[in-house]
Parts: sequence; structure tokens; C-alpha cells
Amino acid sequence: MTTPQSAILPENSRHASFVTLVLNDGEAAEAALRTVAARVAAITTEIAAIDPGAELLSAIGFSDWMWARLGHGGRPMHLGPFPAMSGHGHDAPATPGDVLLYVRSARPDLNFMLTRAVLAELGDAVEVVEHIDGFRYLDMRDMTGFVDGTENPEGDERAAVALVGDEDPAFAGGSYMHVMRFVHDMDKWNRQAVHDQEKVFGRTKPDDEELDDEVKPASAHISRVVIEEDGEELEILRQSMPYGDTTRAGLVFVAFGKDTLIFRRMLERMYQGDADGTYDHLLDYTHAETGNLYFVPAQGFLDAL
Repeated sequence: MTTPQSAILPENSRHASFVTLVLNDGEAAEAALRTVAARVAAITTEIAAIDPGAELLSAIGFSDWMWARLGHGGRPMHLGPFPAMSGHGHDAPATPGDVLLYVRSARPDLNFMLTRAVLAELGDAVEVVEHIDGFRYLDMRDMTGFVDGTENPEGDERAAVALVGDEDPAFAGGSYMHVMRFVHDMDKWNRQAVHDQEKVFGRTKPDDEELDDEVKPASAHISRVVIEEDGEELEILRQSMPYGDTTRAGLVFVAFGKDTLIFRRMLERMYQGDADGTYDHLLDYTHAETGNLYFVPAQGFLDAL
């Protein structure tokens, strides 16, 4: 019952799809969602057999509002609405989304097949709010040119950070998934000298080395999101993906955690900042267009649906 859904823990793939859905009204729509959610892993296995080396993975998550409609008596202890907030002229909005289908592999065609197969079974039970396809950019870099996910946990620590445990045993093996889609102002960003960009991130651009404390500003991105308590860093598991075309470029930010508290604190430090007015200056070059929180239950929970 505590086995996590397949897309949560493995290292990031070359391609990913994020399909945000809203459920239509009616008991028939709710029943269809329960039936198909229980089949996502099986559909994934069927399509993955085409090319096992592509490592097709999937996960399906449910919003705070959606959870009550699943017909399950219990509730994950930290599940609630996305923590929308504003500060210093920047917004982290909460946007519509009842269900998220998250698919990833080394092959975009397999991702396409899986998302189409799941949506075909859901039929008119849902409406697609947004479908974003992300891809690995260079050597795991964001569109800004900086390496993404440098602070990620490794090995067994990934599960310890991402998965609910004994603190909420009925939902052990599940994970809280925060998703934000950012759009970068690439023209503004590319006008900045590299050394100025490095101060915005707090790391060097070519070799991804953290800046020395004496030159790293308090407003640098990593200064805002790297939080330590009692000598221990508060961690989340990032599975973010760049996306883009000829008209826009950005990042689908994805964070898995065993609770929602650490992510909220990071967001507060980014947007609301400190009493002295220090906030994350990366926000001067990017803005969030979406924000959602989902609970991604363990596979056994889905099987029981």
C-alpha cells in the first residue's frame, strides 16, 4: 500500500508532460475518474513495453477540492489549497486544477501516447485546462542557462524527503506535489551581464559553483530557498522541467515533499521576503502564471479506487 507512484522518485527524464484537468459535474464523472485513476499504472506499463529503455513513468494527483469527491473517508493531513501570495510587485497565484496527470520518459512519443490513452478513457468526465510538454535543456539547465535542481537530495534521501511516512500512516507512500509554471522574460534576462546573472542566482553560470558568502547577495535565489534549521537543510525533491517555443520560454516548477510546510516557507522567503525588504530578485525576470497543490497518493490507494 505504501509503494509510491512511479514518476515521483527517479532522476529527471528527458521529456515530461503535465496535463491539468478539471472534473465535470455529476456522479458519472466522479466514477469515471476513480476508475481511470486506478488504471493509470496499468496503462503506463502497457505502453512502456514498447521501449522499456525509455523508462516511461507516471503519476496522478488530486487537489484539495477534488479529494472529497474521490469517496475516500480519510484525508492527507497537510492537503489544502495552493498557498497563493504576493509581494514586492510579484504574484504566486492559485489557478484552476482538480487533477494533474504527470508523465515522463526518454521519448516524447511515448508520453504523447500515454496522455492520449488516459484522456481517451476519461472521455467527457474532464476538461483539459492546460497541457505543457517539457524537455531537458542542455545539461539539466533552466532556460536562463543555470543548472536546475542543484540542491536536490540523492539516493535514499529522496524518499525520505518526498514521501509521507509514519506521521500520517493512512497516506504513507504518497507525496505533496506543488506545481508552478513560470514564464521567463528572456529578452530582459539576456541583456544582463553574466556576473549580474550569477548574483541573481547565487551560483556561477558555467560550472555551477555556489558564490562565496561575501559576494552572494541575500536576494540571490539560493539565498532565499536554501533554509537551514539546527544545522540541517530543509529539503524538497525538485522534478522541474524547462519548456518553450518561439513565443515563450520558462520552467514548470515541480516540488515533491512529505508535507507542505517547507515549500510554503520557501515561497514566503521568495515573494514576501524579510522585514528589511529582501526578496528573491530572480522574480524580476520571471513570473508565475499557474500554481497548484496536489496530493499524489501511493499506488495501493489508487488500486483500491
